[in-house]
Amino acid sequence: MRRIAIVHKEKCNPIACGGYLCMRVNPENKMGKECIVIDPIDKKVKINEDQCGLGVQISVNACPFRALDMVKLPEALDKEPIHSYGENSFRLFNLPIPKEKEVVGIIGRNGIGKSTAVKILSGLIKPNLGKEQEATIDEIINFYKGKEAQGYFEKTKQAFIKTAYKPQQVDSIPKIAKGTVRELLKKSDEKNQMDKIVKELALEKILDTDITKISGGELQRTAIAATAMKKANVYIFDEPTSYLDIKQRLRTVQFIKNLAQEGNAVIVIEHDLIILDAVSDSIHIMFGQEACYGVVSLPKATKTGINTFLEGYIKEENMRFRDYPIRFLPKAAQKKTIRATCTSWEGITKKLGRFNLNAPQGTIYKGEIIGILGENGIGKTTFVKLIAGIEKPDKGTIQKTTLSYKPQFLETNEEKTVAEIIQLSTHGTKFRRLKLNEIAWKKLKNLSGGELQRVAIAQCLSQEVELYVLDEPSAYLDVEQRMEVAKMIKEITETKNCAVIVVDHDLLFLDYLSDKLCVFIGEPAIHGDCTGPYPMEEGMNHFLTELNITFRRDPLNNRPRINKPGSVIDREQKEERRMYY
Repeated sequence: MRRIAIVHKEKCNPIACGGYLCMRVNPENKMGKECIVIDPIDKKVKINEDQCGLGVQISVNACPFRALDMVKLPEALDKEPIHSYGENSFRLFNLPIPKEKEVVGIIGRNGIGKSTAVKILSGLIKPNLGKEQEATIDEIINFYKGKEAQGYFEKTKQAFIKTAYKPQQVDSIPKIAKGTVRELLKKSDEKNQMDKIVKELALEKILDTDITKISGGELQRTAIAATAMKKANVYIFDEPTSYLDIKQRLRTVQFIKNLAQEGNAVIVIEHDLIILDAVSDSIHIMFGQEACYGVVSLPKATKTGINTFLEGYIKEENMRFRDYPIRFLPKAAQKKTIRATCTSWEGITKKLGRFNLNAPQGTIYKGEIIGILGENGIGKTTFVKLIAGIEKPDKGTIQKTTLSYKPQFLETNEEKTVAEIIQLSTHGTKFRRLKLNEIAWKKLKNLSGGELQRVAIAQCLSQEVELYVLDEPSAYLDVEQRMEVAKMIKEITETKNCAVIVVDHDLLFLDYLSDKLCVFIGEPAIHGDCTGPYPMEEGMNHFLTELNITFRRDPLNNRPRINKPGSVIDREQKEERRMYY
């Protein structure tokens, strides 16, 4: 069985561990072999795999910072990686392959190479086939001889492939781009389709706004538009729905599908399973171990691929990558026994500039999880800030309670470590699902978006209060992390008999988590009305009626899926006004 050694250099701290502890306890080193040595470049450790046996696991276990890993690779991986980030570093096996007139979806955890894979396809990363030097195009073609990828790279060699890539981190765009949205899009408009694409993505109102002044959702749609305006035949969208509300996500789904139908090949990385299901024609599952290695599966039909991912087992490849399946409730959650009121509101109004918020009345009981749904700019965040006491209503009353609030946007330059902020020794068991031990010694200012989100959730839920308010907790998290957060919130709600309010745009996440729903309706940036809390089925019916879409349940795992507009089941459910269940 093949094994690979990984050294997470950012975690390695020889001084803090008392001076290369892993080297001192290693059996091979004690026998005179050079298994673990000091890297002369950065003075951290390096593992010589050809000098190491099973004894290196002792060093892995001894490291207090979890800086070492010795990983077993699946037996089916009989080839070298398509790319490696260096000795003792992450390795990627195989690649997803674009298909003409199709949208190919990619699903998998964070940290297993999804972005690396699409950057290789787009030419931003030159693969090295696991060696020190970049591979030539002929070496790559020979590496994939007899496989579908061979044809893709042969076309790349002949300059028949031209790619356009939308990066994952759109919030970095204002740091490198200057001017208005219109000026940015004009520079990208190689197909003379600016007016058409601007209309399809509803960007008309922000064209003359400076790129540094637009919201995250507007920035995301601008990035999608700029990518689609490039003259290319392979379009790659890395997490295109981050920051978008459900209406914008559905609009983006149709836009991307139209791009493929024009004859292009499209690849989409997405963590919102409902959106991935709606946009994709086929799916590649990516599995492996975070920050160690990633494997791209063979393509599957969309329904089969997502269900296989939720099951955690790829039958054809005899690969189990999760030891439990993810399942959903077959029907709406039943109303819990009411014991006591946690908080309530009545007659709330709030004016912010030209925007007006109204929340007539509502009550939240202990033991309940309330999901909040609605478009961007319609008052959801303002409402939860009112509940949290951060904002004061112009009129109306809110019953006071002890609460903890996680904001929508997370920014920190904090020098403290995760362990200092969360006190893992006290709360470690409670937050085991967030895997904070793996980043315990990282400083907050050095965390990725997903890591910072997990810390913010833990920080919010670690308080001893009656009400927890979380604004968009699924942002930056992968599918499995979202489900783990949902399970953890459920556990805390039940054991502490508290209440939770969750604002989010991922309908599958809210379906899995919520007991009741508040639905915001109105006109973005003008007025918003908070309706509910409704029982789950009534709330979803109310919300989906506004969107004019219907959902069905997958018979295998009960996950919600969007019905094709105008299909038999879509028409039947609309006639019965049964939009969701």
